Parts: sequence; C-alpha cells; structure tokens
Amino acid sequence: MAIEFSKYQALGNDYLVIDPNKTPFPLSPKTVRLICDRHQGVGSDGLLYGPIQQGPTLHVRIFNPDGSEAEKSGNGTRIFAKYLIDTGYVTDTQFTLQTAGGPVRIEVLDRDATQFRTDMGTVTYQSEAIPVSGKPREVVNERLRVDRETCWVTCLSIGNPHCVIPMKDISRSFAMRLGPLIESHAMFPNRINVQFMKVLDRHTIEIEIWERGAGYTLASGSSSCAAASAAQRLGLVESPVTVHMPGGSLAIELKPDGHVLMTGPAFPVMTGQLSPELWKRLQAAEDARPR
Repeated sequence: MAIEFSKYQALGNDYLVIDPNKTPFPLSPKTVRLICDRHQGVGSDGLLYGPIQQGPTLHVRIFNPDGSEAEKSGNGTRIFAKYLIDTGYVTDTQFTLQTAGGPVRIEVLDRDATQFRTDMGTVTYQSEAIPVSGKPREVVNERLRVDRETCWVTCLSIGNPHCVIPMKDISRSFAMRLGPLIESHAMFPNRINVQFMKVLDRHTIEIEIWERGAGYTLASGSSSCAAASAAQRLGLVESPVTVHMPGGSLAIELKPDGHVLMTGPAFPVMTGQLSPELWKRLQAAEDARPR
C-alpha cells in the first residue's frame, strides 16, 4: 500500500505531513520515530498528521521525532497552513487551525503563500499551567542549579511549555550540554522546551534552542514567541521583537491584550511515497505495540 508524504521546512525546521484523508498510516510512537529517523526513515524534526475535520474546524496533530505528541508548534502550524493552501483544503487568506494546545489563527501575507502571520494565543507564567513543580506561583527569574551551572529561568506556556534563560553569551555547544538536562529536570513533570537567550538590543534577541522530544533545533516558532515574551516580562525588550536563530529570523509582536503574533515563512521541499519495505516495518512496529 502506498503511503504518501509531503516534506516542508521553515527556517531549517523540517516536518513531514501525513494526510489521513489520502492514505492510512499506523500512527504510534514507534511508527513516528521510524519515519522521522534521518538514517532509516525519511527524516524530519517532526510529523504533522492532518487535516482532521471536526465540524467547520481543521485540526492537526503534531508529533516530535521521539514519538511524543506536542501541543503546539509555531513552525509546524505555518508549514501545515502552507500544505493546506498547496493542496486546496483552504482558499481563504485567513483561517484557524486547532491544535492540542489551542486554536491558532493564520493569515497569509503574500500572493505566493510563503509568508504567514500567526496568532499563537496568549502566554501564562503560572506554574500549574506550564507545568512546573512546587507551590503555585508565576515562574519568573527563578534560580535553577544544573550540572554545576546556576541558571535564572523564566518559564511559561503558550499552549506548550518553555523555559527561557537569559545569558550574556550563548552557543550551540552550551545548549546541547545543558538543554537535555533542563528538558528532563524534576522541576518539569512533562519535560520542557529550553531557550538560551541573548539580548542584542531593545527590539532584537538571539536564541539557541533545545526542543522537548526533538533535541537541538535550528529554529522554533513557539520558542521565539516564548523567548520574546519572557524578555518583555523581564523588562529587557519591547515589541516588536526580531528573534534570530541559527536557521533564520522571525518577527514577533507582543500585543497589549497578551496575544503573541509571529510572522515568518514556510516552503515545500518534496513529496513522495514510503517504500514497501519501510511500510512493512511501520506495520510491524504497529503490530508489536502493546495494547
């Protein structure tokens, strides 16, 4: 049986799209891990499963390459919006996607549908909503000790959880060393996305990203929104904020009503079919899954 997929990228953050309306797919952590594997599968930073029609709203399920399900993704929603336009599911220039982390409002900004403005919703610093362990509180500028390093963290949720760490200097090597330790720290019962942030001026920041379930990442939309929001909360920047990442930059607007708007691109890479051999392996992985 032919399993079709499409591959897209946004600032080097690549996702596969599997459309349940076009082809069946044995969706489980094992099958997601296999198809996202860069050596044995197609390879990607995640998988988007949809559209799933529920009433008038289009839903998308977002999976990390380790098979876990993400609540929300900024780059992922832009990519999925581009897929919906490319395949004719959507013809309007404004529409809403439903994610596990809440609705995301999309606006197409250009004629070729490569630039999108996304309303990612509002942020909360409340520990219960993120979640962060300990007494109920806003998690702003708290001390965290990990691997002999003292970090000052501001944690928030924008539908998915984030830990933002302002620093004088940031690097990929530092993010790769501390990122996995913070992601799985006991302070974060559901794990957490981590952003190491350097403020360049009142409207510009730079971040290195360690994503929950994905590892070191060239770019992340929700991470950009989280870092800009945390920087504003700490009094370090003011809106609008340009967020620079190794994969490129995003423009973030922090509205007075709390909504966070993200503007950036998404592009198609390829379409294809999984080989019969890989399909057999996916089926075997699904059959072996505990029920």
